[in-house]
Amino acid sequence: MTTTTPPGLRAAEPTPTDSGPEHHTRPQVRQWSGPLYAGIGMALVGSQVAVSGVLADAPLFAVQALRYTLAALVLFLVLRFTGRSVPVPRGREWAWLAGVALTGLVLFNVGVVRGVANAEPAVIGVAVAAVPILLALVGPLLGQTRPTPMVVAAAIVVTLGAVLVTGGGRTDAAGLGYALLTLVCEAGFTLLAIPVLRRLGPHGVSLHAVWIAAVALWALSLTTEGPGAVGSLRAEHVPAVLHLALGVTVVAFLLWYTAVGRIGPGRAGLFTGVVPVASAVGGVLLGGPVPGLMVWLGVAVVVVGVVLGMRTGPTR
Repeated sequence: MTTTTPPGLRAAEPTPTDSGPEHHTRPQVRQWSGPLYAGIGMALVGSQVAVSGVLADAPLFAVQALRYTLAALVLFLVLRFTGRSVPVPRGREWAWLAGVALTGLVLFNVGVVRGVANAEPAVIGVAVAAVPILLALVGPLLGQTRPTPMVVAAAIVVTLGAVLVTGGGRTDAAGLGYALLTLVCEAGFTLLAIPVLRRLGPHGVSLHAVWIAAVALWALSLTTEGPGAVGSLRAEHVPAVLHLALGVTVVAFLLWYTAVGRIGPGRAGLFTGVVPVASAVGGVLLGGPVPGLMVWLGVAVVVVGVVLGMRTGPTR
């Protein structure tokens, strides 16, 4: 197994031939921008708590289909107005992108909805909290490097902190199955993008993944919720759908895939621990009760894990 990481999957580092301040400034910027983008992206994902209550009575698949349709249109316009050409996938790249869309965007939502019907929401949250470990172990292998022991240890710390934030919960066998499905799908959102991220870039991966997911979700909505599902949305649902489409999809996806390309999936995966933290903080800002001591202890553990992982340089 080679230990050389493809250029698109590691943070840029100055080469021996670099000279002048311009050659040293950009690598430094990329080194701190990767963690920053990952943290902001996952905080936006955690902000879904702000709209979950508003959309509780809305048709799930119709909302998600509309969300990803709007996101695809915005991403296409971003590419056009910034002068970028829309990258066209080739051959097997379509399979990887379909995998990203169907696991990370479609089946993930199914797992969450069906999971909370058989288990307490905290159980699903705990399953998602284990994503950093999967990314730390499997992500480097897809990038043709070995897992970094320190990053794996940091991922375990982050997972423990996220579990403390989300708490435990009661479940049955079906609930555990859906929790496992949710875990695999959440990891698939990142891992299946690695083989195509280098050539298509964050914009290309995001655009193609969301339109494929939109097509699948429209089919699910029409067959399970009926043709009138979208028409049942009310005025108060509109801002929530816009937030999901623009903030949680367009901005968060672009930031996340950019971060994965700069610092690698293992180190970026540590920031998935930010999701339950952002959800807990968002709940307080929305007038919810202040979390207990165990939640704040979990937040501190997540921070320690992230700092520990970031002190490990990218593997060449």
